[in-house]
Amino acid sequence: MERLLASFHAIPSDAPVRLAKKTSNLFRARSATGAPGLDVSGLGGVISVDPSTRTADVQGMCTYEDLVDATLPFGLAPLVVPQLKTITLGGAVTGLGIESTSFRNGLPHESVLEMDVLTPTGEIVTARPDGEAADLFRGFPNSYGTLGYATRLRIELEPVKPYVRLRHVRFTDLDALQEAMGRIARSGTWGEPGGDTVEVDYLDGAVFAPDEAYLILGTQTYGSDLRRAERPSDYTGMDIYYRSIQHPPEASPRTDLLTIRDYLWRWDTDWFWCSRAFGTQNPRIRRFWPRRYLRSSFYWKLIGLDQKYDIGDRLEKRKGLPPRERVVQDIEVPLERTAEFTRWFLPATGIEPVWLCPLALRRAPGGDGPGGAAAGAGLGKPWTLYPLEAGRTYVNIGFWSSVPIVPGEPVGAMNRRIERTVAELGGHKSLYSESFYGRDEFNRMYGGADYAGLKSRYDPDSRLLDLYAKAVKQQ
Repeated sequence: MERLLASFHAIPSDAPVRLAKKTSNLFRARSATGAPGLDVSGLGGVISVDPSTRTADVQGMCTYEDLVDATLPFGLAPLVVPQLKTITLGGAVTGLGIESTSFRNGLPHESVLEMDVLTPTGEIVTARPDGEAADLFRGFPNSYGTLGYATRLRIELEPVKPYVRLRHVRFTDLDALQEAMGRIARSGTWGEPGGDTVEVDYLDGAVFAPDEAYLILGTQTYGSDLRRAERPSDYTGMDIYYRSIQHPPEASPRTDLLTIRDYLWRWDTDWFWCSRAFGTQNPRIRRFWPRRYLRSSFYWKLIGLDQKYDIGDRLEKRKGLPPRERVVQDIEVPLERTAEFTRWFLPATGIEPVWLCPLALRRAPGGDGPGGAAAGAGLGKPWTLYPLEAGRTYVNIGFWSSVPIVPGEPVGAMNRRIERTVAELGGHKSLYSESFYGRDEFNRMYGGADYAGLKSRYDPDSRLLDLYAKAVKQQ
């Protein structure tokens, strides 16, 4: 903290404040200022884990990989563990995160009990659900570092068992998948026709085509529950996790078993399915690809090289093909509009697969929410910059690819169509990637006047970019 504050005071008062970090999980270009940044090199650890209260004090730059490694020995895990190992706790709170517990545990910021925030004035403010900085506590999620940087967060943890048993349930109709997803989100259970009803601790899914979609149901289990000679699967080598989901429509739901740690990072090895762009899903290449490079952090380095040297478009040009527009987004629509959006999206873009992840706020004001979860910090109070309806289930739909640029169309043409469609369906999109909203529409969707009040109070000298300037691609 001393180094952090010293680095802050070393920045000229008329210079912008930024983090001195080389890595990012944003798909937006980070402009190089040449100015010195904040030294956050000492803020990457777990301060303490308290098994009795099921809480942890964690530094803002701690990655979820390190956080999980600190909590699992106690049989505990964060309530929501985003999909990629290098996402930081502070980043997931200020930029939003999601995963397969979100149908019952909401989003990462909902399990924050309190946090210390370095504001653009150089103060360390402790923000809690109640008190003088309650407005910052509620406005910090989705602010993307425009109101300050979290240096310490106290979060809730939940008990976890050593293994997760998976059921991959195939659907040939998107409406049936939508209905099943809502039923599981409400009850927390799944019943096979003519079979037993099982608890569902984790819920997400993938759509490969309108007639090939899957829900992935995870149930925590102890080693004593395992069948004789049963061994957990390993998707950190030659086998590819998302391919294990698929099976013929007439087959029974496919089952699988993973250790809890491997389950939490099941998507990281192949960055969901995006590693195929680098050839690593080709068995002849994968056999010689070092295991330590089968992870999202290394793919990010390859993406950085592509962005710096325009490698992808150069290769497309050599093939006589047009350059491509990145379509890298996570959007959220109400559960009942999921099939409608997916039916539009698949033929409009040609992108497959897409990821599905249902979510709901942990508790509605004055009562239990869809998951009936225990009360936590700030529950029932609005999250200023990313308003979701209490008591309503949404579905996050993630897609990460590109489409050919059509000559004569505006920059970001496909992303603009997606933004319009999501808005028409009553949804939002995450702001980690490129956005093209006009300012008035953006303000209506992401906090507007409330954000202006927060910015005036905590960044009166505009040392940090405002959210619109940071999130929206300027032409």
